[in-house]
Amino acid sequence: MSEPEGIGYVHGWRGRMYEIIFEADTPAGKGFDVVLLAAIALSVMAVVLESVETIARRHGTALRVAEWAFTLLFTAEYLLRLAAVKRPLRYARSFFGVVDLLAVIPTYLSLGIAGSQSLIVIRSLRLLRVFRVFKVARFVGEMQSLVRALRATSAKITVFLFTVLTLVLIMGSAMYVIEGRESGFTSIPRSVYWAIVTVTTVGYGDITPRTVLGQGMAAAAMIIGYSLIIIPTGIFSMELIEATRGLEAARTCSSCSRSGHDMDAHHCKHCGERM
Repeated sequence: MSEPEGIGYVHGWRGRMYEIIFEADTPAGKGFDVVLLAAIALSVMAVVLESVETIARRHGTALRVAEWAFTLLFTAEYLLRLAAVKRPLRYARSFFGVVDLLAVIPTYLSLGIAGSQSLIVIRSLRLLRVFRVFKVARFVGEMQSLVRALRATSAKITVFLFTVLTLVLIMGSAMYVIEGRESGFTSIPRSVYWAIVTVTTVGYGDITPRTVLGQGMAAAAMIIGYSLIIIPTGIFSMELIEATRGLEAARTCSSCSRSGHDMDAHHCKHCGERM
């Protein structure tokens, strides 16, 4: 996944800031990204360690200080990203722009909502930049193919999920009538919960049918569950194959700052400048 297209290259100190923050072709830009990735990893590690009671008792204060230090660092970095682009609002609405904002909000929320700092682990999404930073073109292309396949299958998967939800609602309601409260099916929502657990073949076993008819329906639900697994897998696999055929590189044009060029492209397909 690349940075958003068309955020706009600017000149002067903002242009220099843009090169350092958004481009990994220069030593300064690559160094900035490597330090940023290390800081992200350390900040997530600090939050994870703080959740361990024995560590929190001994090093809780130090971990909280580190957490706030990283948050202030990422806040400054987010503001610099907005200042470095020509269209700040477009970047703020992009995938990485939203992730960058969500990465700093939990710490500030912790001032009023205890425990919300644990949501800082969302910063781990920012590690997706590692593929762009180290120019692993193959992995960048594969990630773009995955995103395109997800978008292409969204409507089909939505229809599939709606069908499954309708099925578990019917099965749950039927089990509520067949088994009743004596077997633990105390309500339709709880019976639907059993149907979902059964169809997905998780099978917690906290609610089990006792009658022959109920057990027969449970067996049918398990078989249906195994049959349903192949449907979304097949749909997604087909779209992923189609998306892979049109594999594109995530190289950024230095002239117009747009990405999505073919692997063998020598010129930008948007402005014509040489890559």
